[in-house]
Amino acid sequence: MLCGMRLLLICVLSVAGCGLMEPRATAPETAAAPPDFSTGTPTRPQARPADAAPGIADPTPPPDEVSVGTLGRTIASLGNAAEPGLWLKTPLVTSERAGQVYYPDTGKTVAVTLIPIDAPRTAGSRLSLAAMQALGAPLTGLPEVDVLAG
Repeated sequence: MLCGMRLLLICVLSVAGCGLMEPRATAPETAAAPPDFSTGTPTRPQARPADAAPGIADPTPPPDEVSVGTLGRTIASLGNAAEPGLWLKTPLVTSERAGQVYYPDTGKTVAVTLIPIDAPRTAGSRLSLAAMQALGAPLTGLPEVDVLAG
């Protein structure tokens, strides 16, 4: 009798748990658009139109490079220390050009050559030894810097 009650209890709990195992339809997560650094002010989230389907976002093209202004903020690691010069290898540019790097922790800015790397815009950058020293950034750290065009 006790064994039969245990079996009945196990069956009831198993059947009750089946409802928890059903797949649920969920809205796909949408990625937030990257901030637009070209104006120098961060963008604010925009309200979704009332007629937009929940969970579906229109694709947002990446911000275009500007000739002068802030291209973005990046985490910079120390690049090849044997490579001389003041440079930043970054995915924030698509062609080699003159630019500047600003390090907020010291308030220093240094003129550099911006060199493109093939990576997503959100990937980190590599900063030359001379540029790290000019900024007063820690050589073993990962300083967050602003990249400026022009």
